[in-house]
Amino acid sequence: MTQPRSGGKAKQKALSEPLRMKAPEVPDPLAPEQLKKLVPRLGIPLAAVWVLGGLIAAVTHSGWATGFALGIPAVVTALLVGVVVWAVRQARKARGVASLLRNVETAEDRKAALAELEAGYAKNDPAAVFARAQLEMQEDPRKALGTLERIDLSKVMATVADEARGQRAMIHLVLGEVARARELVEGIQLDRHQEARTRAMLAAVVAEAWARGGHARRAKETLDLFDAEDSTYEALRPQLYRARAYACVQVGDEKGMRKALRRMLEIDARLLGPFLQPKTHPLLAKEARKLIERSGVVPRKMVVQRR
Repeated sequence: MTQPRSGGKAKQKALSEPLRMKAPEVPDPLAPEQLKKLVPRLGIPLAAVWVLGGLIAAVTHSGWATGFALGIPAVVTALLVGVVVWAVRQARKARGVASLLRNVETAEDRKAALAELEAGYAKNDPAAVFARAQLEMQEDPRKALGTLERIDLSKVMATVADEARGQRAMIHLVLGEVARARELVEGIQLDRHQEARTRAMLAAVVAEAWARGGHARRAKETLDLFDAEDSTYEALRPQLYRARAYACVQVGDEKGMRKALRRMLEIDARLLGPFLQPKTHPLLAKEARKLIERSGVVPRKMVVQRR
């Protein structure tokens, strides 16, 4: 009789433990590289408005027309300044929340972080809601889902609504509720997200929902727009490869499926655990189990040799 490898129970327990999710790093809105992107986007259109207003004021002989020609650029400038100030405040708030999440390692840390969110942020502040849901997800996905549902999708910016839909859809996928995830991702528009990591994160959720919901080819085409090995997406590789594994198996691309699973195994064997759950595509479950057994994370079943 072949004995299981030593420490098999401990390894099997480790495989079933959830991965601790880290909050993505939020870029500093006042960092030089961020300002370089912001200045042309706002400065060039604003300069054009002032030039046009100045030309009109130079050729007109009416005081009313001159005031109107110079007043419009002034109002636009004031509005843009207001928008920039608001955006910077929101970005700094999001960075503060992300910093708080990065320090969470234990259950006590989570409790302290939740208390800090409760005391320092408004109940329906999107950044705080996202952070609270991320903390709750570690222990109770249903509770995290309820927290995210507090965000009124019709009353927040379209990009924030997309992120809320994406996080809710991700939880539904974890719970095996593919139909609900499909409904949510249909409202997400990837092309309105300029930040590369946010766009890739949403694409991974959208693609997985499509792949598991009957639109695998559409999912694969979306994932082909992102190179998971690009350093920009390092923190998102597990999600991108997970979605690709689901998409590839559904379109018959076994080679692509195996590559995605192997990369997930290299990152962390626990990432393959969800593929062993009931209702997973048989070929996907078989390949995931084979890779896990070969890695030694869990022992193979005992084989009895009859004499």
